[in-house]
Amino acid sequence: MIKDKTKVVEKSMLLPFIMLVSCFVLWGLLNNMTDNLVPAFGKIFMMSAVDSSFVQIAFYGAYAVLAIPAAIIIKKFSYRVGVLFGLGLYMIGALGYIPSAIIQSYDMFLVSIFVLACGLSVLETTCNPYVISLGSKETSIQRLNFAQAFNPLGSLAGIFLAKYMILAHLNPATYEERIAMEPDVLNSIQNDELLWVCVPYVGLVLIALIIWIFFYNFKRPENKSEDGDLNIVASFKKLIRKPRYYWGVVAQFFYVGLQITVWTWTVKYAMTVFGDALNEAAAAQYYLYAIVLFILCRWICTALMRRFNPAVMLLIFAFAGIMACLATIYLPAEVSIWTLIAISGCMSLMFPTIYGIALYGMGDEVKLGAAGLIMAILGGAVITPIMGMFIDNGWLNTLISSAYSFEEAAIRTSFYIPVVCFAVVMAYGIYIKCTDKD
Repeated sequence: MIKDKTKVVEKSMLLPFIMLVSCFVLWGLLNNMTDNLVPAFGKIFMMSAVDSSFVQIAFYGAYAVLAIPAAIIIKKFSYRVGVLFGLGLYMIGALGYIPSAIIQSYDMFLVSIFVLACGLSVLETTCNPYVISLGSKETSIQRLNFAQAFNPLGSLAGIFLAKYMILAHLNPATYEERIAMEPDVLNSIQNDELLWVCVPYVGLVLIALIIWIFFYNFKRPENKSEDGDLNIVASFKKLIRKPRYYWGVVAQFFYVGLQITVWTWTVKYAMTVFGDALNEAAAAQYYLYAIVLFILCRWICTALMRRFNPAVMLLIFAFAGIMACLATIYLPAEVSIWTLIAISGCMSLMFPTIYGIALYGMGDEVKLGAAGLIMAILGGAVITPIMGMFIDNGWLNTLISSAYSFEEAAIRTSFYIPVVCFAVVMAYGIYIKCTDKD
């Protein structure tokens, strides 16, 4: 429990905190807008669920590649340099959407997405531990939850951009209708659809540039060597001897996989269980509801952490998430669509809470430790296509009523993947509660 007189953010640290929060909003926006590229590219390029989920492999796989280099950069130079480098990579990747759309190359889009996400990986590796450092250790988890509470506001904006700029401009023609089209007609439709994919990503470059200029001119003193010599091997050896840390990385891997799979396939779930009654743009409305609930629960949980143990809250919410997933699998569509949305409420506190618990008391190893936790975002790249394979193949269809069509049974039973992910997070919460002496 945190003493009420302990401030989450000291007045002297308010300005850098606000600047960091702007980056939290930016990557939240981009994360959720990218989730909607999976159904969009699936329709534009006429691909299977597994092939279209390569978007998530490129996006979240980048986190595994750049997290350690980002830790080296901020450890050798400063947090500020890390922010500048991350924003620069984002802008390069976003501008790469333009030639990708012109030549209609899915592979080039994947490369651009990868570069863009490399920038976000550097930003997350930099900003999360920076927020933790801006105050007392006792309020570090709450401070990170508070900063992360602005992240889903960006997510909400990303959903609106995806819904009204990307999904709303998809031609309603089905796969069969597109196959039957003349090449020139299909090419024209795809050109228009890809143009609208580019618009929000390229437009955000201007905002990123403004933030980049601000940080470039923000000369806040910072000790480049504040955590000692740059010895990655020694720091890594210390970290792997701390169970709360390495089990935290495992929990974060499964949590991020859980979040990305649920949000990636929300639109498909809604369209499948309601049949022809919904198109992509209409189904995205349920995704919007999920993010709103996620935001509300994140803020509520941040306030509750002044009163309750974060590890206890983590395991309770994970158990509730398991129940919501099972309801999403077995209940009728009119109810299950709302339990699907409820899953997002159960996920709301998990990323910053796992992050803060895992890094609590890490001292000089916090920057490298942060990189390991950001690398765990690779879970989104690994678990999302796994769920896509279950959707395509219906491997668990025998666990549900035969009254459902193959497609609906497959999308429903694929939610056993999130059940497993929630179980891992719950186990981590139980472990911390049982071993923590603080």
